[in-house]
Amino acid sequence: MEQKFCQSCGMPLTDNDKGINADGSRNDDYCNYCYMNGRFTQDFTMEQMIEHCARFTDDINKWSGENMTVEQAKEMMRQFYPNLKRWKK
Repeated sequence: MEQKFCQSCGMPLTDNDKGINADGSRNDDYCNYCYMNGRFTQDFTMEQMIEHCARFTDDINKWSGENMTVEQAKEMMRQFYPNLKRWKK
């Protein structure tokens, strides 16, 4: 099965982590940290989202098996995020 990622923050998306639509159903594109009750939980720009998510570099390293610095994680996000649904132009 293909791994899905939150289309806002890039977090690996599981059924338990899916956001909630306005009608109470699960959202298939966004995690519950980014999307709740049919709207985004934060009014971030893409760069603000990168700064916010970079705080979780240790967690990213644990999940991925990498050993990135915060700056390396930010650079990875700057490459990845423009491909996500929320940030596509």
